[in-house]
Amino acid sequence: MSKVFTITEGLENLGALRTGGQGSVYKGRRMGPIITAVKLLPTPIYSESDEDKNFRNFQNEVAKLQKVNEIANPNVVKFLSSGITESGSLPYIEMEYIEGPDLCELLQPPHEKIFMLQEVSRVAYQLANALAHCHQVGIKHGDIKSNNVKYNIHTGNYVLLDFGLAIMTEEQRRTSIRNAGAIEFMAPEQQEGHMLPQTDVYSFGIIMYELLTGLVPFPLQGNHETGRNSVMIAHLEAPVPDLVAARRAALPQSWPAEKQAIELHVPQWLLQVVSKCLEKKPENRYSNAIELKDAIVNGSLSADTQGQQGILLKENERLQAELSQQQESKPQKDKLITSLESIAIAAGAKYNKAEGRYVQNGSIKVISKAAFAGLVTVAIVFMALSLFAFLTKKPPVIDNRPIYTTGKGYMHPPYVLDPYSDKPVIDAITATEIKRVAWKKRKARADSIATARRRAVPVVKKKRKKFLGIF
Repeated sequence: MSKVFTITEGLENLGALRTGGQGSVYKGRRMGPIITAVKLLPTPIYSESDEDKNFRNFQNEVAKLQKVNEIANPNVVKFLSSGITESGSLPYIEMEYIEGPDLCELLQPPHEKIFMLQEVSRVAYQLANALAHCHQVGIKHGDIKSNNVKYNIHTGNYVLLDFGLAIMTEEQRRTSIRNAGAIEFMAPEQQEGHMLPQTDVYSFGIIMYELLTGLVPFPLQGNHETGRNSVMIAHLEAPVPDLVAARRAALPQSWPAEKQAIELHVPQWLLQVVSKCLEKKPENRYSNAIELKDAIVNGSLSADTQGQQGILLKENERLQAELSQQQESKPQKDKLITSLESIAIAAGAKYNKAEGRYVQNGSIKVISKAAFAGLVTVAIVFMALSLFAFLTKKPPVIDNRPIYTTGKGYMHPPYVLDPYSDKPVIDAITATEIKRVAWKKRKARADSIATARRRAVPVVKKKRKKFLGIF
């Protein structure tokens, strides 16, 4: 790829990644295979001295980025270097290159319109961790939006980018906000150029709402001044639309019904976090991202504890049900033992406490309670199996085909077949069938069935030939 212009010696420009009101970001390559992201600021620097306003602002931004990167954080983009281009005298900032989509792209096809609850919780923690890291060193980001958070496909982390508004004065920030395209993520006080730690917290709440419902609470209708003013007024005055109802309407129809039911139940702790982040007044929100992160961690832990408690409660209910069943069956068992005792007493036996059994004539052992109960149980089981065998016994089958039986001659229907061997039961032939067999024998004038069969064949053939007119 040919260079558009020279950034600096040893830093190759590989083309633009994106452009915005705070500058353009290019893909750069250091000496060798290292890929970086280079942000070019649109304000040229004519003099590298404090007299040049643009140079002072640039130095301020670099200083704050260095401060944020003093302690490495996996959810904050890493600052590498800074300088001024050889051509155009434009200030640039070189950062690590995050390969992967941003949150805004993950909400577009072919991805689902909304995030699953498990992934929302993951984004919430990692983004709060990045903001807490910034607030801890005294840096307020000021431009939290879904396309300033990228997903690193190599590490699986969500990374916060673009600290452009963090270094601006209130006047510069006010002008930039009027021309920027992120009015949907800006807190009410930010409309006047004020930036507080609570401002980042509000924008965090907007992102969480967007991930859960697929839309920001107050979408921008057209990028004209009227639409932008409407969004600003909504942030100042309009109540936040119901999150659960918006998520229900955005659930993908391709999801199974069971998954939809699970994904619709947003954890109460997460609803409370989003609601507090989106308060109109800054003092009603979390004071900073450190407090926000603690709330997310505590909410997640309480949810896990509740889940474990739910499992324990279900197991306890199951055990209680089994105990109740055993207690209900105990009176029946006692009743059975009482009946056995009556039988033993009627047989002339007496209970010997020392031996724990019934004895007859004081010496002969009749049976102990446990053994007697076991015998009766065996008897009941045997009777139950016998009843089951009787009820499931296959009924006799009536067949209408004549069959030949050795010693009995032909058996003509109806006759009875054994249901298990499928053989005729000769003894079951009724008197009518016996007479029919005898009549067949007399008609054939034979002493045996074999003779009757030999005579029957020629007769059939003769009749057939006569019928055909052969004789």
